[in-house]
Amino acid sequence: MSKVPHFPETGFSRINSIIKPHGPIPVSKSTWWEGVRSGRYPKPVKFGPKISAWCNQDLRKMIENASNN
Repeated sequence: MSKVPHFPETGFSRINSIIKPHGPIPVSKSTWWEGVRSGRYPKPVKFGPKISAWCNQDLRKMIENASNN
């Protein structure tokens, strides 16, 4: 999975490290959440009522699949 530089291979990431300006996905929060609802982006893991995070392995697969298309 070396095609996704500067993104952890394991663990979980919060939304601010996934989307722009700090993350590899160039979308806004509202676009990201709409993509989660529609199934375009992976579903988060809930760690609490206001804490959502995404599995880095799922995110890396999504990024690699998008770059292969």
